[in-house]
Amino acid sequence: MSNQLLAGKRGIIFGALDENSIAWKVALKAHEQGAKFVLSNAPVALRLGEINKLAEQCSTVVIPADATSVEDLEKLITQSVEHLGGKLDFILHSIGMSPNVRKGKAYTDINYEWFQKTLDISSLSLHKLLQTCMKQDAISEWGSVVALTYIAAQRAFPGYGDMADAKATLESIVRSFGYYYGNAKKVRVNSVSQSPTATTAGSGIKGFDSFFGFADKTSPLGNAPAEDCANYCVTLFSDLTRYVTMQNLFHDGGFSKMGINELVVNEFTKK
Repeated sequence: MSNQLLAGKRGIIFGALDENSIAWKVALKAHEQGAKFVLSNAPVALRLGEINKLAEQCSTVVIPADATSVEDLEKLITQSVEHLGGKLDFILHSIGMSPNVRKGKAYTDINYEWFQKTLDISSLSLHKLLQTCMKQDAISEWGSVVALTYIAAQRAFPGYGDMADAKATLESIVRSFGYYYGNAKKVRVNSVSQSPTATTAGSGIKGFDSFFGFADKTSPLGNAPAEDCANYCVTLFSDLTRYVTMQNLFHDGGFSKMGINELVVNEFTKK
């Protein structure tokens, strides 16, 4: 059901690849709630995904951009503001990739050139995006930027590899840039720490099924589905959360506050 929470708002949504992507579901929800936005992803991702189908569903356009390239981001933001007819009110940063994880490198034996790529793609891209937006004065006052993250930024999760370090850096950028952008333009910057989710990227992590099952059993509410994460992001784009900024917000069914529960204990005490 639409409450038109985002009526009249303009934005950019990064990272929609296919129907399993959280960014894909955020785009559908934002469209349902009355927003106008541009979709963007890296050129290679556009060739692999189905983003043009999403653009048709949302009556919008796709503007390719490598989020690690300041030049690409400058062009994207300029073109988006022109296409949408005004400054941006919201941005979703759903960007993450680790060559080390993809190629099965153990955390204790990572390739450092690949590690730098992980950091550049998965966290420094947020800083580049925010810095470019600030220099171009592209985001309206009380605008909202949301970046997707995971609890491995704060706790050890074997198998998540150097993505954990990248997400820790991402969350630090949220806090630091949130301070500067809030002071300058009342722009909000937050991260959403989502449950393990069966996206194309998430499912490629070694041991994902065990990961997913453990979190689902540990969380009082179970794992949060991607569609509900999209609903949460929409509230953060809206005017209902004007004074929420610099936060890492857990959307995980309560997993982040749990120690252990009876279901998990019973798994280890079965005879």
